[in-house]
Amino acid sequence: MARASLTISSRNYSSWSLRGWLMAKFAGLPFHVQEVPSDDPAVRAEILLLAPSILVPCLTHNGIKVWDTLAIGEYLNEVKPNARLLPADRASRAHCRAICGEMHSGFTALRSALPMNIKGRFENFKIWARAQADIDRIKTIWHECLDAHGGPYLFGPEPGLADAMYAPVVTRFLTYGVPLDKVCAAYCEQIMSLSEMKEWVEAALAEPDQIDELDAEF
Repeated sequence: MARASLTISSRNYSSWSLRGWLMAKFAGLPFHVQEVPSDDPAVRAEILLLAPSILVPCLTHNGIKVWDTLAIGEYLNEVKPNARLLPADRASRAHCRAICGEMHSGFTALRSALPMNIKGRFENFKIWARAQADIDRIKTIWHECLDAHGGPYLFGPEPGLADAMYAPVVTRFLTYGVPLDKVCAAYCEQIMSLSEMKEWVEAALAEPDQIDELDAEF
């Protein structure tokens, strides 16, 4: 029995659940999953961006409970330092924390206009100016990181905290057919080819739950 458990909600809709799950996977921490159904009122409110705080994912490990995604990443970096979720170099580590913080607290237009929906495919989706500004900023971040560290992941040859934070954006770009340059498209392919992402997507596609508000092209 794993000493750790991770509480998540919908695999199809919950971007924060995916982030925490990937962090634990990248860290190599054995854990079992506890799923809260998406029809739970608190979870539903969170997924629809109506909740004031993020309730999932929540990691419980050795009697310690951590429920904020960035806090989960920092905790995992402490208990599994050899996994190098954060870069070893101080300057790179600071940069990583900065772009993860930007993902954590920003890009509100992208979140609301292009909600995560792995099952969905919306052709000719209209991207409004504010969401496009968020998309452009994300592409700039990816270019800066990949240029500085040589890829194929944002901070080098292995996936880490930053990749976990931006992985749900990759799924959004695919769902809504966001045009990408070659560098960003290659990064998206790299993320989606991860065995961890394939496992998550397979489970998301098999998920019976549906949130009607997120399955309409609006």
